[in-house]
Amino acid sequence: MPHVPVTELSQYVGKELGHSAWLKIDQQRINLFAEATGDFQFIHVDPEKAAKTPFGSTIAHGFLTLSLIPKLIEDILVLPEGLKMVVNYGLDSVRFIQPVKVDSQVRLKVDLAEVTEKRPGQWLLKAIATLEIDGEEKPAYIAESLSLCFV
Repeated sequence: MPHVPVTELSQYVGKELGHSAWLKIDQQRINLFAEATGDFQFIHVDPEKAAKTPFGSTIAHGFLTLSLIPKLIEDILVLPEGLKMVVNYGLDSVRFIQPVKVDSQVRLKVDLAEVTEKRPGQWLLKAIATLEIDGEEKPAYIAESLSLCFV
């Protein structure tokens, strides 16, 4: 991820910053997420029963795909020079548009929406994070992700 002087951050607002690498969402990842969260709904973990649903297969948990933002955004988001650390500040909104079927490839597209100085040395970056699914017209979700940067 590029580091720029804080005075230049605003030049990136309204611009697409790029795409992450593709990531395969396999059944093992889905099962591990189910174990970590206790969400064992059959549409996620039972391939036989899930095959009989309109999805035709198991699907990733929405929150599993959402939890990928910090990893997928790390090489894309523009950050201020002199950065000491970045913390997840939350989300302003999330819309799940379509499910991610098992064995799909996904990637994150990132657009910078806002840059705000919260306090001296603290910059809040709002990014529009769109999780694209390989071969699908509609994304899995569009989320407004917030990162607090300390310089």
